[in-house]
Amino acid sequence: MSRIFTPKVVTANALLEGDVVYLAEDGAWVRRLDEAELIEDEAIAQLRLIDAQSQPDRVVGPYLAEARASQQGPVPGHFREGFRAAGPSNRNHGKQADLTDV
Repeated sequence: MSRIFTPKVVTANALLEGDVVYLAEDGAWVRRLDEAELIEDEAIAQLRLIDAQSQPDRVVGPYLAEARASQQGPVPGHFREGFRAAGPSNRNHGKQADLTDV
């Protein structure tokens, strides 16, 4: 029996900076998960992944990551993706440098 497809986003790391990036609906790579395209169709997800894999000059290691819909856009569907979306674990670098409530 095949598994039920759950919503996904295409994610990778930017080749030059190493930042976590996500594929947006318009094909652009964005650095915020809530700006990513939430894909609910397995065939479309596979096509978007193939598109991402054809960009080795821009990204490294693209894959489909579980995500869920929210009012603000996609949110992580797994703790690993929440960790990646938050940025480096050493404070005051990357995405976490902008946090003021911690």
